[in-house]
Amino acid sequence: MRIVFLPSRKELELRGSYRVADLLRELKLLPGTVLVIRNNEMLTTEDLVDDTDTVEIRNVISGGAA
Repeated sequence: MRIVFLPSRKELELRGSYRVADLLRELKLLPGTVLVIRNNEMLTTEDLVDDTDTVEIRNVISGGAA
């Protein structure tokens, strides 16, 4: 699977199928800190991604009005 980290555009290739939760654990990322997107669809930690998928991992940005 091809993983694209945004906004840095860093790319990584992994083999195999993963549940999103397991993929994030493999990448040492906390689930609440990133969004995992495939084909413009946000995935949950229970969704499966496989060897042929391309996923984007985007940092969650939060903020508020001053």
